[in-house]
Amino acid sequence: MTAVRSRFSLIVGLGFALSLMAIFVATWIGLVVMPQDVLQGNMFRILYYHVPHAMLSLIWPYVNLLASIGVLYWRREQPQAALAADALAVASAEVTLLYATICLLSGMLWGRAAWGIWWTWDGRLTSTLLLWLLYMSYVVLRHMSSTGQAQNVAAVMSIFAGIDVPIVYKSIDWWRTQHPSRIFFSGDPDSKLDPAMKPGFIANIIAWTLWGILLITIRYALERRRQKRAEAIALHAIQSPEEFA
Repeated sequence: MTAVRSRFSLIVGLGFALSLMAIFVATWIGLVVMPQDVLQGNMFRILYYHVPHAMLSLIWPYVNLLASIGVLYWRREQPQAALAADALAVASAEVTLLYATICLLSGMLWGRAAWGIWWTWDGRLTSTLLLWLLYMSYVVLRHMSSTGQAQNVAAVMSIFAGIDVPIVYKSIDWWRTQHPSRIFFSGDPDSKLDPAMKPGFIANIIAWTLWGILLITIRYALERRRQKRAEAIALHAIQSPEEFA
């Protein structure tokens, strides 16, 4: 067990160092190396961080969704597998909430400078806010109760969040309002990204993906440790009920 923990600590330490280095390089590229936008000037630079967080806040929910499906599928036949899936679901939900929060806040900062307002009920913004509310509810539910019923309700909630993800992605196509078109995988010829700016976005997407994977890994390990401690306490209570009388 000590050897496993030492190996895990080494992997996490290396991942932490690699992620920090990647974030430092990506931030330097976005703030220093990339040229100013012709129309927006330096204000555009916040999008090097907003866009990766927006993209990843639509990817982590599917980690949460797959893990939640595993919880529902294994909860009776393979409880240990269900617990492992539940730990991954909790970890990915919390990281999704973090990334969605950064996405909304950075988008509001850009919107205040570009539009003169902090918020508008644009289709993209509204559907993203709904995703944030779903994961805030998920996290609050899990922290208020750790019972099996809370796990099942949260798992069902993640399915609704998974349904909202494609709505967020396609919202620009369905309800074209103030939010700019996608700069990646967009059919709009007017929204194509200048090749000179691609390194800034690619570097930050890689860096923040590594950081998210690291956070999910650490949170998963902590949740598994909590689960095993709770199991040990429950088992001890069954074997020595007089101590809990």
